[in-house]
Amino acid sequence: MRPKIALFPGSFDPFTNGHLYTIERAGRLFDELVIGVFTNTSKKEMFAPEKKMELISEATQHLKNVRVISQPGDLTVNIAKQVGADFLVRGIRSVKDYEYERDVATLNSHLDQKIETIFLLSDPQYSHISSSYIKEIVQFNGDVSEYLPKCVYQALQAKKQNLR
Repeated sequence: MRPKIALFPGSFDPFTNGHLYTIERAGRLFDELVIGVFTNTSKKEMFAPEKKMELISEATQHLKNVRVISQPGDLTVNIAKQVGADFLVRGIRSVKDYEYERDVATLNSHLDQKIETIFLLSDPQYSHISSSYIKEIVQFNGDVSEYLPKCVYQALQAKKQNLR
């Protein structure tokens, strides 16, 4: 029997506890979960792809069937094929997320009909968290420690120190 492999693509900038929650749930559903660190060209990056990979690997080290890759310059469906994934995992926090993700899933299906997108609902405690909101709070020196894995928070604090 062929292993069930899923790809969870995102910019993960920064990687949040909401992302981690989705990964932990998806990790229970699939034989292998590949976290794909992609580039969102409409957003300014907080961390370089290599640093994001390092932080996500550290935050998910307790999950033995999870691995992290970086693919900044290709379509998600192409990367899914490369890693042998038949499934894409997407987290849904709100109706707004659902509408956006539904449209992306439809496009991906047109690009490759063999790819299935799986939506996982966010835990309510994480439904208000987004990487964009985290960046905004950080810009104005707000406390984001409860929203991030410890390693990501520490990297963010170090980055802020280096900017001073």
